[in-house]
Amino acid sequence: MATNKDIVEGVYASFVQGDVPAVLGAMADDIQWTEADGFPLAGTYVGPQAVLEGVFMRLGEIGDDYAVVPEQFVADGDTVVVLGHYAWKHKSSGEPAVVKMAHVLTLDGGKIATFQQHVDTVRVRELS
Repeated sequence: MATNKDIVEGVYASFVQGDVPAVLGAMADDIQWTEADGFPLAGTYVGPQAVLEGVFMRLGEIGDDYAVVPEQFVADGDTVVVLGHYAWKHKSSGEPAVVKMAHVLTLDGGKIATFQQHVDTVRVRELS
């Protein structure tokens, strides 16, 4: 049986491969997805469709070739913390940008119930 850590690792692998349906399918119907205050996509999105439209489809607003790069997965019960970084190319200059991030996910019944983003939002805005 897959652990919560296994599930989250699989979701991030699917996202990196561009398999958005697999990512959305791992979410609870009433997922509470929160992007950090000050982040260009700040707010709480409820449900997979809201995450798709409010977050995933808008990542290009931050920069070109936007990528989420997980480096470590830390699990404790129903909580999984993902440490890593975001990488993209500045829209006007094409210069590469990298900012560290942490995501805190809680799972319920094998589905992602909550997502909370932690990131240096000032740095993101400076590099976008």
